[in-house]
Amino acid sequence: MGKVLLKGGTVLSVDPDVGDLQSGDVLIEDDRIAGVEASIDADAEIVNCADKIVIPGFVDSHRHTWEAAIRNCAPNATLDDYFVHILDTFAPLYRAEDVYASNVAGSLECLNAGITTLVDWSHINNTPEHPDAAIRGLQETGIRAQYAYGSANTSLEKYWFFSAEAIPGDDVRRVRDTYFSSADGLLTMALATRGPGFTQDQVVLSEWGLARELGIPLTVHVAMGRMAGRFAMVEQLDRLGLLGPDTTFIHCCYFSEHEWKRVADTGGTISIAAQVELQMGHGWPPVNKSYQFGLRPSLSIDVVTTVPGDMFTQMRAAFGAERARVNAVAWEADTGVPDTILTAERLLEIATANGAHVAGLEDRVGSLTPGKKADIVVIDATAINVAPVHDPVAAVTLCADVSNVEHVIVDGEFRKRDFKLLADVDRARTLVENARDFLVDAAAKAKASAA
Repeated sequence: MGKVLLKGGTVLSVDPDVGDLQSGDVLIEDDRIAGVEASIDADAEIVNCADKIVIPGFVDSHRHTWEAAIRNCAPNATLDDYFVHILDTFAPLYRAEDVYASNVAGSLECLNAGITTLVDWSHINNTPEHPDAAIRGLQETGIRAQYAYGSANTSLEKYWFFSAEAIPGDDVRRVRDTYFSSADGLLTMALATRGPGFTQDQVVLSEWGLARELGIPLTVHVAMGRMAGRFAMVEQLDRLGLLGPDTTFIHCCYFSEHEWKRVADTGGTISIAAQVELQMGHGWPPVNKSYQFGLRPSLSIDVVTTVPGDMFTQMRAAFGAERARVNAVAWEADTGVPDTILTAERLLEIATANGAHVAGLEDRVGSLTPGKKADIVVIDATAINVAPVHDPVAAVTLCADVSNVEHVIVDGEFRKRDFKLLADVDRARTLVENARDFLVDAAAKAKASAA
């Protein structure tokens, strides 16, 4: 793209060495941040950022992007409902083209909302064509993503009730060799494993062994709700000798103190989906608990079947839940509120730098640091829901919404400019609407034939 100079914005770098600038410039050269200073003179395209807030792109550290085609189909679902209504009803019906449509629409949704990096937790690999379709959808939108290869979902009983079905190693190797021969591209790879409790020990050992053979990280749901909270999953992984710094633990609402300590001691990372956890009955989002053990929690969307797909929602859900819990304890004990209570400043860090840390990409993204990739979001601070700005961090974390995302840059390329996605949005909507129509019709026919 050459050189672009973001001029005169309020810069929130999320890098303590760079700091924040009330009025500053960010210089982009090709795919990287070349400078962050109060004033930069450069032979570059000037983008006027006066009255705007410039931040690193948000990082969504866990989203089932394939579910975009069935968005908002389960607004009142609990976690137990989700397993039946989504994984046992819709998932078996997904064609490869439905996964493709969902990943195109879902990743454009991310970009529109300022999410520049996505961990795509893709447990919809019903055929070898399904992962190919998912990856193609991510590639076409230009989002930065970690594609997490998951299991098939053709039967709840077969894949989620103490399953003996391991993710097929041969296909994981095929996908790795076909799409991820280099670790330097926009897309990287992980393994999305169901883990202990949902699968038998030999499956757990097989999948962790496969990931480590291939040198790719693992990501696993743990300790949430009535359905999975009963499994001491970290204890089981510890018994099997599998804990390590290559594993992201999602939700973690019912960890024991010992499990928290073991994850921290072995270098694991944490992803919290605050809105889902509160709404669907997973448990309280353990943001402060993570910090108590020296961990750096990230935020994730999880399922758009039931919650919104933007990071603004997640930040506010996490902020409200954590502060409510801490305040309640302080009031009941008639003590002061501890200074470890979650702040707006920390919240922005969680949604950006911490997310990059969890996705294994902190050396590339997550902060406005010279030398890092140019993944940048510009927020309009003149909108009536944001202005007047007293605290720019609070303006982003507690006031702004998707409508205020003016520019989105990934790898030095504009993916959204002047409030408009630089993509064929009409095509994406048609694709995902057609997928929805097919899936709803197929589900109705399956229900009728089973009656």
